[in-house]
Amino acid sequence: MRLVVIRIAGLTGIDENIKYNLDSLRLRKKYCAIIIDDTPDMMGMIKKVKNFVAYGGIDKDTLKHLILKRGRVLGDKMIDEKKVTESFINDMIDGKKRMRDIGAKEFFRLHPPKGGFKKSTKCLYPKGVLGDQGKDINKLVMRML
Repeated sequence: MRLVVIRIAGLTGIDENIKYNLDSLRLRKKYCAIIIDDTPDMMGMIKKVKNFVAYGGIDKDTLKHLILKRGRVLGDKMIDEKKVTESFINDMIDGKKRMRDIGAKEFFRLHPPKGGFKKSTKCLYPKGVLGDQGKDINKLVMRML
């Protein structure tokens, strides 16, 4: 199972340990997203930064749209559609492949969501958008593309 993690909170007033974890996850700016494995090590890092990020399981359609629309290779060029095949998407969901296998950057720069956040950006789920979103994260990602 793969998870998508989106940084929602900004840079000011962050503890050094949390800043270090966000840097380790490559979430250095607001509205950046990454795709990670659902391993205990990664979940430990996510639990530390859950007050600054939204995360949840990603499905195949959302992953394909995310890679094609916001994925970039070195030089800030778009990813060639020929490299993003159905087998690559399936292998990515299973955790067998990564973005660097097609020469792409490991993070995605997203826009703020169209229509704004439906919930507070200061509260954890279910009152707010931070923390574990489950499958609702796919709707948020699609609005941020």
